[in-house]
Amino acid sequence: MEYELISVTPMSPKIGAEIGNVDLTRPLSPAQRDELRRALVRYQVIFLRDQKISFDDLVRAGQYFGELAGHVGVRSNSKPTDNPFVRRYHFDETSKRVTEREFHSDQSCAEIPPAVSVLYNHTIPPDGAGDTLFMNMYAAYDDLSERMQHYLEGLTAVHDGARSYGEGSPATSHPVIVRHPDSGKKAIFVNPGFTTKINGLSDRESRHILQFLFDHCVRVEWSCRFRWQPHSIAFWDNRCTLHKVISDFWPHVRSGYRVYVKAAEAPRL
Repeated sequence: MEYELISVTPMSPKIGAEIGNVDLTRPLSPAQRDELRRALVRYQVIFLRDQKISFDDLVRAGQYFGELAGHVGVRSNSKPTDNPFVRRYHFDETSKRVTEREFHSDQSCAEIPPAVSVLYNHTIPPDGAGDTLFMNMYAAYDDLSERMQHYLEGLTAVHDGARSYGEGSPATSHPVIVRHPDSGKKAIFVNPGFTTKINGLSDRESRHILQFLFDHCVRVEWSCRFRWQPHSIAFWDNRCTLHKVISDFWPHVRSGYRVYVKAAEAPRL
């Protein structure tokens, strides 16, 4: 049996799984942590429900996947808390902007973007509003023709934080195609939220190729949709997924906390 201590229920054929038999309000055993990490590598995003966790619990849960990271943006939809690694996400009727409106990989503008994001929502909107969509970038890469794969593997692209985080936020170039350090699989690593230009191409060439990739990466064939419930938590791998919150919940409250996990190295092929 692949998982002996946790239960794993796939969310869709391509990406996502709901995890059971885990209580994040208590420290997990080394074996439980190992199974949780293996589930994330396999399914790319994993979800747990009914987890009434504290700040300390959230920090501990993030640390199961590595050292925690900060935020590189000048501004953000999230706000700092008393813990330097925990950020608050709160939206209500007073919010001028409810969330990011484009698919993205968190902080891909950073020199070393976070490997994993962990989001805990304690309060959610009614009627299924505020769901999150996740996309499998392995599947997006695999669906490309061999000629297109070969062409893209020689390219890098600019990820500009100013688009989402304001002037003064970092802008960094990363390979268009990356290899995941744990799974060994190749994935497309561009996203509408941050990627602005493919290096070495004319503006016109870059614009058209990026638009093709953006459209290709968000096809429903390699997606899953998570319907939040109070006290749910999601862990996702930023190196091989894109995500987007559906902004259909204003003026209702959607509130929770997030931590980021550092990657050991910058994305590379």
